Amino acid sequence: MAKILVIDDEAGILELIKNGLQKDNHVISAYTSATQVSVNNLSYYDLIILDVMMPDIDGFSFCKKIRATVDCPILFLTAKTLESDVLYGLGIGADDYLTKPFRIAELRGRVNAHLRREKREKNHSLNFGDVTLNLSAKEILIKGKSVPLTRSEFMICEFLAKNKGQVFSKEQIYEAVFSLNGESDNSTIPTHIMNIRNKFSDFIESPILTVWGIGYKWK
Repeated sequence: MAKILVIDDEAGILELIKNGLQKDNHVISAYTSATQVSVNNLSYYDLIILDVMMPDIDGFSFCKKIRATVDCPILFLTAKTLESDVLYGLGIGADDYLTKPFRIAELRGRVNAHLRREKREKNHSLNFGDVTLNLSAKEILIKGKSVPLTRSEFMICEFLAKNKGQVFSKEQIYEAVFSLNGESDNSTIPTHIMNIRNKFSDFIESPILTVWGIGYKWK
């Protein structure tokens, strides 16, 4: 059971999401506007679902506002499918997104996969020269300085680093990181990796290599 915040300006979608996630015994707080939510109470939630297109405060703006103080996974619901929109949403701290219209079964799968990932205990670190992955703190340090990764970006680094030298397709990375199979949308993986490389470039060359036509590996 998890406590989940859902914000979407369409009452029908809110009801659909609420009924679907309650089948997994989650406690749902549903609002039609981000203005109805107190940012001081967000630490109560284990996961947040945000619609992108809302009239008062859109999902992107709300995510930017809260991400620095909220540590839980954030999922976007969006009718936007342009790569630039996806890149922007993931870059400001979202962990995943679903394109409307979506199947409630897929949303339940995504939500539960992120929640399962949160519960896994990690109590050691991985070291690669100047790069250290602190698995307990979910943090990457380069020459002792913290890299500002989102949760999903760290998870991708963790998976590739634990399997150093092995090449994985974007489908394999998505399924391994988010514990999803079948029809899951793996198009977020190249975007996440692009963001990771940009953040690493402030310190060193990225350890994630592209193997053209196959996928990615940690060198």
